[in-house]
Amino acid sequence: MKDNEFSGLFPVSDLDASVRVPGSKSITNRALLVAALAHGPSTLEHVLFADDTHRMLEALEHLGVGIHQDVAAERVRIEGTGGVFRSPGTPLHVGNAGTAMRFLLAALCASAGGPYVLTGDPRMCERPLGDLATALQELGASIEYEKNPGYPPVRILGGGLEGGVVRLRAEKSSQYISALLLAGPLTRTSLKIEVVSPLVSRPYVDLTLDLMEKFGVSVDETSPGAFSVSGERGYQGRNFEIESDASSASYFLAAAAICGGRVRVEGVGTNSKQGDARFARILARMGCEVIEEPNAIEVRSSGKITAVDVDMNDMPDVALTLAPVAAFARGITRVRNVHNLRIKESDRIHAICNELRKTGIRAEEKEDGFEIEGGLPMAASIETYDDHRIAMTFSLLGLRTAGITILDPGCVAKTFPDFFERLIRVARTGRGAGPSEVTT
Repeated sequence: MKDNEFSGLFPVSDLDASVRVPGSKSITNRALLVAALAHGPSTLEHVLFADDTHRMLEALEHLGVGIHQDVAAERVRIEGTGGVFRSPGTPLHVGNAGTAMRFLLAALCASAGGPYVLTGDPRMCERPLGDLATALQELGASIEYEKNPGYPPVRILGGGLEGGVVRLRAEKSSQYISALLLAGPLTRTSLKIEVVSPLVSRPYVDLTLDLMEKFGVSVDETSPGAFSVSGERGYQGRNFEIESDASSASYFLAAAAICGGRVRVEGVGTNSKQGDARFARILARMGCEVIEEPNAIEVRSSGKITAVDVDMNDMPDVALTLAPVAAFARGITRVRNVHNLRIKESDRIHAICNELRKTGIRAEEKEDGFEIEGGLPMAASIETYDDHRIAMTFSLLGLRTAGITILDPGCVAKTFPDFFERLIRVARTGRGAGPSEVTT
């Protein structure tokens, strides 16, 4: 077996497992930045240590933030700077971490220091941020594009943000509005944001608002899509525990739907602000029994599931998780209103359909989603497009279909470094469990 392939999965049925997944990537990167901007120290618990969060941590350290990491304890202690960052003298490279790129862009524009250069890997430099940069320029930011207008790398000359009223287009990414909100307490006068386009992934904005409030900054939504940030005291350091990642949880809940049996995920439930925590409700529509508790979700299934037609605009990341479930469902599953999947780590709509067709499943791309007709997937080697979610999604096929090989499995390190090991442990709880060793 080659080092860049994974084929350690095996067909199983009747799972019986309880799982706790790592901390939320979305919350971790928000909390790391807010703690760095805060007055006073913060201690963050259940921190996700993965490539995306390492990128944020590394950037903050280069910006002069005092950070102590305890990986074994999943803990980070941060000495807040009050929003004053030093100029590192070299570009800040964030890989393909969209949250780090967009959030840091706004925060660095709000800093009185500079200059700063933000860059990333080739795919990151194809992911747009022009609408966010335009809004920041309206607030007084000095931003220069080093290559292609509207895309990284960018140079921020610094000097701070004035505040006032800004109009923002946010149909491409909710991260644009989250970035402005997170930087809002640093503007010289109060900030008012008016969203002038459809807003995708609204739950991620709610996640941002909730975190800001926990660190001492309240935001008023004066009308739908209109936000007012005062931030008179700024962020205040605190101790904060990060909940488990609902996107990561979705793969294990989907495994129960596909294989039958029971899978329970601890650490995320009805108390969660993460939109992806509602993924299990789609599985319920497909015929699964779902038990939701404040901090846990359990899915039980006979393995017999039916297709669904669903708008997943509020949870686009787990639209991918639904694809392998749809591949085994009776009927045609339609996923709609997730057009922004085309500008993620890969063109995910194209990737999901292209790779499913390799397994013999009919999958049709739509402009804003896809259609999948259920059947019996066949063995195939799956390209991952250097996209962690494509790798994790297609691994689920291997729980019902022999011969599924995942190419470049290491890309899961972006958000879930030991994903395959955890999935193997869940698989071994089922009937028909095969190999005793993980093969990578």
